[in-house]
Amino acid sequence: MSTKSVKMKVPRAMQKKLQQLSPFELKDALIALASETSKNSTIAMLNAGRGNPNWIATTPREAFFLLGQFALTESKRVWSEPGLGGMPQKTGIAKRLETYLARNPKALGAEFLSDAIDFVVDNYKFNADAFVHEIVDSIIGDNYPVPDRILKHNERIVQAYLDQEMCGNHPPRGHFDIFAVEGGTAAMCYIFDSLMVNGLLKKGDHIALGTPTFTPYIEMPTLDRYKFKVTRLQADEMDASTGMHTWQYSEKQVEKLLDPKIKAFFLVNPSNPPSTAVSDKIMKQIVKIVKTKRPDLIIITDDVYGTFVPGFRSIMAELPQNTIGVYSYSKYFGCTGWRLGAIAIHENNIFDHMIAKLPATQRKELNHRYGTITLEPDKLKFIDRMVADSRQVALNHTAGLSLPQQVMMTLFSLSALMDEENKYKTLTQQIVQRRLHALFDGLGIALPENPLRSGYYCELDLMVWAELMYGKEFTKYLTDNYEPVDILFRLAQQTSIVLMPGGGFGGPEWSLRVSLANLDDSAYGRIGKQLAEAAQDYVEEWQHTKHLRPTKKKKGM
Repeated sequence: MSTKSVKMKVPRAMQKKLQQLSPFELKDALIALASETSKNSTIAMLNAGRGNPNWIATTPREAFFLLGQFALTESKRVWSEPGLGGMPQKTGIAKRLETYLARNPKALGAEFLSDAIDFVVDNYKFNADAFVHEIVDSIIGDNYPVPDRILKHNERIVQAYLDQEMCGNHPPRGHFDIFAVEGGTAAMCYIFDSLMVNGLLKKGDHIALGTPTFTPYIEMPTLDRYKFKVTRLQADEMDASTGMHTWQYSEKQVEKLLDPKIKAFFLVNPSNPPSTAVSDKIMKQIVKIVKTKRPDLIIITDDVYGTFVPGFRSIMAELPQNTIGVYSYSKYFGCTGWRLGAIAIHENNIFDHMIAKLPATQRKELNHRYGTITLEPDKLKFIDRMVADSRQVALNHTAGLSLPQQVMMTLFSLSALMDEENKYKTLTQQIVQRRLHALFDGLGIALPENPLRSGYYCELDLMVWAELMYGKEFTKYLTDNYEPVDILFRLAQQTSIVLMPGGGFGGPEWSLRVSLANLDDSAYGRIGKQLAEAAQDYVEEWQHTKHLRPTKKKKGM
């Protein structure tokens, strides 16, 4: 490797400007650079900047498309003219589906659909005709969602799924009310807006944010609509034996939640990009603070990566009264294009109690806001207010997630609930862990064991490596001569590899994010190797400036 400085196509001054952008916008500049390199060489571009998985869950999809075929036969049974059918009828529909499946036993999805009906009848005591009619009429999409918040049978199934996957099969007493939404993105928009509209948060309020985190959660609070004053709980804990990040919050960071000015705490768990679940120790500290000192603290948790951590248990299971749970089906089932998410709020929650205690003038204004959709607006639950707010109240009668989407949500949930041996879960967990090991093998670094690591992403801190390997003089050289994003542009220009800046996620400035979900297994060894070589370039450039003889490369990045 040459000891000459690499001539960058994107100079430092431009890098400095570009790194002010959201990582998702900066990524476009990296992709353009990597594409140019790939076009002019035989190097294939590897974009490990996106979190979209490259696998899909096939069994529930097979059932979905077969169910759609049956639904059309039901429509034509009621009314059949050229290109026109009727609305499926409920009476006897379960038996007709059974007959249809018996006639098509080898059709993809037939066995799953048959087993699913038996499963819900046996476990949830559903009326077979009522359940089958719900999914058949819904897959046709011939009605508005009723109830608008979520379909009756779908809600029971989604709750069971969340009890299993987010609550470790030990949910708190009572039940969660569910709002089916257009993915986690819509969930956060609806939550922010309804908290504001109902006076639970006000413009300029203090909130806490667990970082590193998904960039939009950093950006949204600063919008003029909210102007929240943000206190960051930084995952600052370091492993004393290795000097590496554990990506856990220290006790001192969590103690910030004791501040009574902080009205809400926003958490992504497992984190993005470190992909590490909150430890039992820290979870217990948060629970103790809320139960003894901060019973009024609002908690919003986004647990999309929870299924990738064995035995995961969300804070919604530990503090159900205080927590708004957000879950997206996108990553686990490979269905980002379906836009499937759920908001879960416990039936006994602080939000309804806080609304009831608002000043009389404020309650009167809210009663006027919701008075067109109920005769008793005072009794309208917060989660149902959220549904109405999602359609500016006036369009509440057409609110709700589209019915074909809800059928897909039902089938995804059932596929997990019926998988008693966790075959699918084990497979997806193995995929990301296999890729993570390949990345570290390429880097030449031993991967420490961590049962709380989901492995969906990996955050690597270049500055920690630099100091551990070469000391503070080298780290000063880096900060004096390069921008933190330089290595990203270097990788894109030289190797056509696209990664994302960890600093843009609220992580260490010199860190970077690798998605372990969206590329073939073979790509990650190459990414690790090229990243290690790019890091070594900095070492050789530093040694060259000191007129040192280049040292033999040390093991690892």
